[in-house]
Amino acid sequence: MLTLDHIAIAATDLEQGTREISEKLGVPLEPGGRHDRYGTHNNLLNLGELYLEVITPDPDASAGHLNWFGLHTFNGATRPASWICKTDDLEGALAHAPAGAGEIQDLARGDLTWQITVPQDGSLPLQGGWPTMMRWGKGVTSPAGSLPDRGCRLLKWEVRHPRADWLQNNVPVQDERVSFRQSDVIGFAATISTPNGPVTL
Repeated sequence: MLTLDHIAIAATDLEQGTREISEKLGVPLEPGGRHDRYGTHNNLLNLGELYLEVITPDPDASAGHLNWFGLHTFNGATRPASWICKTDDLEGALAHAPAGAGEIQDLARGDLTWQITVPQDGSLPLQGGWPTMMRWGKGVTSPAGSLPDRGCRLLKWEVRHPRADWLQNNVPVQDERVSFRQSDVIGFAATISTPNGPVTL
């Protein structure tokens, strides 16, 4: 079984993307960090038991890094781009995932350690229809547990996909906030409650 861990908002520039999301939600985001292996960096927002990250390629990253989340081909407006689910049995979840779900990678940043599934070409499984899967290291607390609470909570995460019915029946996540909608254009929508009312990204 998978549990929603965090949602990712992609942008082409971290400062600009963070500013846009902060203005829309009416709350500040917190500094995140760098992912040296993949040449990305992020900022974070507490959503209760999960969190939101704004993530972009890092212009200061060294050459030769790998790709993930499809970020190095990402363009256009800042928008929800992927969802990440955690599990205690990452090997089992990967064995039952569709082809192309990725390989397990070990990552660390400061006190955080985790394993995550990343396809070799750095793309998203089923273009994001299937969630990226992860497992936090033993004894590691998700960033959601240390971020300031700004009064925001995820109300709904909608996956728009040509194979919505198949995903609905096969993605092993039981969360009433997650829904799948038939669409020829793949995309996502996150509805978040804020101190100023609900906002859909």
